Amino acid sequence: MTMHEHPMFEQAWPEGGYRMFQVGVVVDDILNACADFARVFGMGPFHVFPRIETACWYRGTDTAVDLQIAVAQAGPVQFELIEQFCDRPSVYRELAGSGTRIHQLCTITSEYQAKKAWYEARGYPLVSEMFVRGQHVGFVDTLADFGFYTELAEDVPGFVDGLTRVARTCADWDGVTDPVRILTKEGYRTP
Repeated sequence: MTMHEHPMFEQAWPEGGYRMFQVGVVVDDILNACADFARVFGMGPFHVFPRIETACWYRGTDTAVDLQIAVAQAGPVQFELIEQFCDRPSVYRELAGSGTRIHQLCTITSEYQAKKAWYEARGYPLVSEMFVRGQHVGFVDTLADFGFYTELAEDVPGFVDGLTRVARTCADWDGVTDPVRILTKEGYRTP
């Protein structure tokens, strides 16, 4: 049996909006974390997006967060590494401690407002929300019951296509060449 023939990869997706596709991990040094994940877990290559400052709503207050993310596909799951560069309070600063820590599971929804209401009706309020490049992203407070936040990513045109390109690049990766790729307008560069 090859790795891809393993029954774990054959399970059908749950019906409805229960499709968690991504594990979000907060890190202190994104480039080193990408290299460590590639070296230790064999996942990659990591696609490091440009650092951005984005407006957000956090626990009733309008604010902004300065962050950078990197993503890589590992079989059926995408890993997103997140580094926050500013000292402002945010959902990324809520989990105690420093270092690498799992922060959220993410699902994609085409009915963003309805999905927020669905969680809230079950006692899980929204604690943070941002609107980045035409896409709503919200964080639901499932921390007390599950130990992590639930991220809701609005399915907007082109989003899943971008995820698919990352997944394809990772599936074709040789496990050695350029495990950390800092994305640029021309393609990518290495650290």
